[in-house]
Parts: sequence; structure tokens; C-alpha cells
Amino acid sequence: MPRFDAVLFDCDGVLVDSEPITNGVLRDMLEEMGWRLTLAECMAIFVGKAVKDETERIARATGTRIGEPWLVAFRERRNERLERELQAVRGVVDAVARVHAHHAGRIACASGADRFKVELQLAKCGLMPYFEGNIFSGHEMPRSKPYPDVYLAAAAHLGADPARCAVVEDTVTGATAGVAAGCTVFGYSPAEAGHDAPAALRAAGVVQVFTHMDELPALLAQA
Repeated sequence: MPRFDAVLFDCDGVLVDSEPITNGVLRDMLEEMGWRLTLAECMAIFVGKAVKDETERIARATGTRIGEPWLVAFRERRNERLERELQAVRGVVDAVARVHAHHAGRIACASGADRFKVELQLAKCGLMPYFEGNIFSGHEMPRSKPYPDVYLAAAAHLGADPARCAVVEDTVTGATAGVAAGCTVFGYSPAEAGHDAPAALRAAGVVQVFTHMDELPALLAQA
């Protein structure tokens, strides 16, 4: 019998390698407003966060308060690049298929991103068959990550006690949300995430950090 009744996956950086693409568009648009950042600096500030929740920070740096028209333009440019360039995280399609089978389909995608983006990405990377009907967006919750709302909603939908749910996250913001929900959080931290990333995830409360998606099914089975 599986130790966990359900497994809840973050999307960006866990299922799909979208962060460099999304933050590349964001970096370009912020530079157009006068805020010059490298891609690495942009990712350090914004990864794991919804752009719409960072309007105050953008206003302080640029002197301009962005509104819905700017966010719509950002999403359009982002989506166009995702459609052209997005790839799944290495090894994740097989890992998700195995976890889906082992847990009798009781898995969900719980993302801080908007639903259109999440569904676009899952469909493009061949993951939609495993998550269709079990997709949750922080944009549709009272609060997004680092608050636990999206994970609590996913667990409730699956009829699972959060204490018997595993969460797979790659950011401190997301891990904080999973821990706050009462779930057991596993941290995905590939080598390219940097030397400090595993320690930061552990400090946020993850129980184990792993570096390759092909490790995940066994970790969930053994935990």
C-alpha cells in the first residue's frame, strides 16, 4: 500500500523547464521599463512567484505601476515563446507515468501560474493525460504560494488528507506552501539550480532533496 494517498506536483521547474523562457520575457519587458537585470538576477527575484503579486516591487524599481494591459502583453509574449521552445523536465514524463500508475491516478498539478499557461505547458510536453481534471492554479485561489491554498484545494479535490499527500517542489516559495498545507514535501534540485538550492529547500522544510526525476518514484515508494 502506498505511503501517500496522493502526489501533488508543482508545474514550472518540476514538470516543465519553463523558468528560463518566462523570465527571459520578463527580463526583456522590465528592461523596456528601465530596470536592467541579467537573466540570473531576474530568476533569483521572480522564480516561484506570480508576476501579478510582485507589482509593488516592479513599481519601486521602475517608477511605473504595471496594470492588467501590461500583464496581458507579458502573458502573450510568454505564451508565444513557450509554444515555440518549451520542453519537459528531463525524465519527468516517465516518472509521472510511474507515479500515476502506482497511486491509481491520484495525482494533481498545483501551480502558482495562471491556468492557461499550466494547461498549455502540460499539453505541449505530453503530460496532460496524467493531470487532466486535476489541475489547480494559484490565480484561482484566495492566496497563491507561499500560502497553502492551492495544495489544500488539490488535496480536497482528490479526497486526500494533506498529511497523507506528497508534494514535489523546486522553490522555497512552493516548498513553504506545501509544508504549510501539512504535506510531506520533496525538493527537486537539479545540478544547474546551484549549490545553495538544496540547503534552501531543506531550510524551508522539505524532507528530501533529489537531483534527477527518475529518482522520484522510488523515493515516494520508500518514504
